[in-house]
Amino acid sequence: MEYSLDNRLEKFIHTVESIVITNAENIEFSLEDGLTKIYNLLLNIRDKNRSLYIIGNGGSAAIASHTAIDFMNVAQVSAHTLHDAATLTCMANDYGYENAFSKILNITIKKEDLLIVISSSGQSKNMINALEVGKEIGATVVTLSGFDLKNPLRALGDINIWLNSKDYGMVEIGHQFILHNLSDRFTHKK
Repeated sequence: MEYSLDNRLEKFIHTVESIVITNAENIEFSLEDGLTKIYNLLLNIRDKNRSLYIIGNGGSAAIASHTAIDFMNVAQVSAHTLHDAATLTCMANDYGYENAFSKILNITIKKEDLLIVISSSGQSKNMINALEVGKEIGATVVTLSGFDLKNPLRALGDINIWLNSKDYGMVEIGHQFILHNLSDRFTHKK
């Protein structure tokens, strides 16, 4: 049966084993090398008292919230999401939803901060616009996406993590798994 637990577990293992991590020049890293690079970025922002911003829509916003808590609590990183209802709906109402996150980031993000952008499809215009603002200001950007290997988000980050699945559940769980693994790496550094 397609949705039996054994089948889903097998599918998740395949999704994780086939993760592709690239840099801005589309040079591929092994999974561990890519995660180590991101871990070092996180250490750097913590040591320099910079901030981490994590954004996404829907399920990806929930992953962003959980991740922000983990990075604050475990890694002692100043971590923020941008989906306070009043702020987000104000910006969406005034500038359109495709610009809501980018307008907030234009005010909050600083040079040398870190922005993590999560989008299962990699197609969300509001995530792409936010990423572009982060880069213009001088933040480092990490993307997490899935679905199509050639999704637009995957080509824009300084480090890009792509999950080889068109299944929302696999991509979302994979993103959470990766981000949790990164926060877990700080448990020995407290």
